[in-house]
Amino acid sequence: MSIRVLVVDDSALMRRYISQILEESLEVELLTARDGEEALTKTREFNPDVITLDINMPVMDGLTFLSRVMTEMPCPVVMVSSLTERDALATFEALHLGAVDYVTKPGGTVSMNIRAVAKELVSKVRAASRNAKIARLRQRHRSLEPPSPPALVVAKKKVGVLRRPGPVRLVLIGVSTGGPGTLEEILPKLPADFPSPILIAQHMPATFTRVFAERLDTICALQVEEVQKRSKLEPGHVYIAAGDADVEVSRLGLGPVATTVPEDPDMPWHPSVDRMVKSAVTQLGADALVGVLLTGMGDDGAAAMKELHDQGGRTIAESEETAIIFGMPHELIEREGANVVLPCQSVASQLVTWAGFKE
Repeated sequence: MSIRVLVVDDSALMRRYISQILEESLEVELLTARDGEEALTKTREFNPDVITLDINMPVMDGLTFLSRVMTEMPCPVVMVSSLTERDALATFEALHLGAVDYVTKPGGTVSMNIRAVAKELVSKVRAASRNAKIARLRQRHRSLEPPSPPALVVAKKKVGVLRRPGPVRLVLIGVSTGGPGTLEEILPKLPADFPSPILIAQHMPATFTRVFAERLDTICALQVEEVQKRSKLEPGHVYIAAGDADVEVSRLGLGPVATTVPEDPDMPWHPSVDRMVKSAVTQLGADALVGVLLTGMGDDGAAAMKELHDQGGRTIAESEETAIIFGMPHELIEREGANVVLPCQSVASQLVTWAGFKE
């Protein structure tokens, strides 16, 4: 079955290259638009399954178009943006408005930079067409009273009995596609006196992780910062692992420390959730940890959080009803490594309960 894709970009050359890349790898029906105004008209007529969207365009820019399309006719949108700080800021605004993912254009000529991310572009368009939750995209743009918190959903099976754990010394969160919007729903609900540090591996490049940390810091009661080369992990703080690298947990005296380390070439996603969690289990012990696996493609974090779970730690998998891409949490559930399965809006309250030792 073919995927209907609308390619929106003010560059005729970029429209052509994106179209060629998608036609070479997917069965697609394609239309193109040179600005947001033309894209609105074609969206109404074409009813695309996925839109790829540039940010900077004349007549109507990408953010204005995105806001309109998410209000009038929600559709999975994959942003195509550069690695500049300005475009990083605009990309996070786009994700907040409802875009499901983004592809960053590396430097160089148009033909070189878009070809360098061809595989990523194809996989994200395919995933968006199959798995994006249109209902959730629409819900983000409605002014409705928030629903009452859904009941806790217990994973279908536990391996052994959950031992009475000790204090939560560290919360580990792994997330990928759809992560920025999901984290913006979870982290602002945590109180300023949350007693455990939180370390997050969000798959994204370095320019984006720094900008993302700064953005989260403005909306959270907790202090949010990017992990520098070596960051002591303290209560009341959220730490975003730096992009284009991995992060490992070690100990400094009695306290945990996050250290930025070069990417492990044997691991496909970075910052690697598996590597982060494995190092924390080794250094701090599983029963001192809580692992949370949220929306994302693939299975990064599932193996390590399954091990954390089996050794007496506590784990949360995001439920299918709210996961933009139900890949990573689904893998953890299938491996029977999740103590609880929750919609994203219930994750913060569960963390508060566990951190407060309310079993």
